[in-house]
Formats: sequence, C-alpha cells, structure tokens
Amino acid sequence: MTAETQTAPAVSYGRLVPVAVHFDDLDALGLLHNARYPVMVERAWTALWHERGFGFDGDWEAAGDFCSAVKELRISYEVPVDRPGPYAVHLWLERLGNTGLTYGFRFCSADGAVTYAHGSRVLVRLDAATLRPTSWSGSFRAVGRELLRRAS
Repeated sequence: MTAETQTAPAVSYGRLVPVAVHFDDLDALGLLHNARYPVMVERAWTALWHERGFGFDGDWEAAGDFCSAVKELRISYEVPVDRPGPYAVHLWLERLGNTGLTYGFRFCSADGAVTYAHGSRVLVRLDAATLRPTSWSGSFRAVGRELLRRAS
C-alpha cells in the first residue's frame, strides 16, 4: 500500500470523509449508539460542503443552499462498531433535482473496506423567508454534479 492510498483512500464515486468515534459515543453495551450514526454522517456532509464554500453561520437568509429540511432518512445497521477510533463516512449524491436531492452514505472503516451502516437521506432546499421549496443555486448544483453516483 502506498502512502497516497493510506492518506486518501480511493472510492470509485463520491468522497470518503474521515470521522472519529469517541468512547462517549458508545452505548452501555460498548457499541456505537444507533443515534450517533446520523450525527456523524451529518458532520461529514457539513465538512464536505464547507470545503466547497457552503455553510451556515447563524443567518438563514445568508445560508442559501444550506437552508434545507430533511424529508426522509433511512439507515440500515450491518456490523456493530465496538470500539473508539478512526472511521470514515462515504458520501455521494444519488439524485440532484431542482429543489431536492437524495444522498447516499456508508459509515465504514477508515479505508472504506468495511461497511458498518448505510443509508440515504432526502433534503429539500427551502426559501428562508417562506419556508417553501426553492431551487438550488448554480454553484451548489455544479458541486453536486461532481458527487453524483453514475449508473454502472
């Protein structure tokens, strides 16, 4: 294994974002608590979008594309995480519509080889003043297209 693959594991689509599981993320059985998976996925998405210039600093009017609401969340747990340490979240877009998107995710080992949980989440972009669906910006759509999973 080269140093390049150790520092930036390759995935054929989307992005692999490093996350850390801490001792206090574990439940009474010593397993990653089921409610922590979506939190870690959300943090990974936030980090990825911040890298690309999108974010929320407390002003919903200025948040633009970050003003969104969750319509649906689905998650399946496959293998228990039973210790703190480095892991990763594999993120990609399944669908990028005019006002909504569906993203896929895998909570996995740091190298992406082992999948502990996987799922999808549907988001709807909202107008901050009306809270009605509105279109994603062109710059958001451009970044989103880079993350789309291509049909194989």
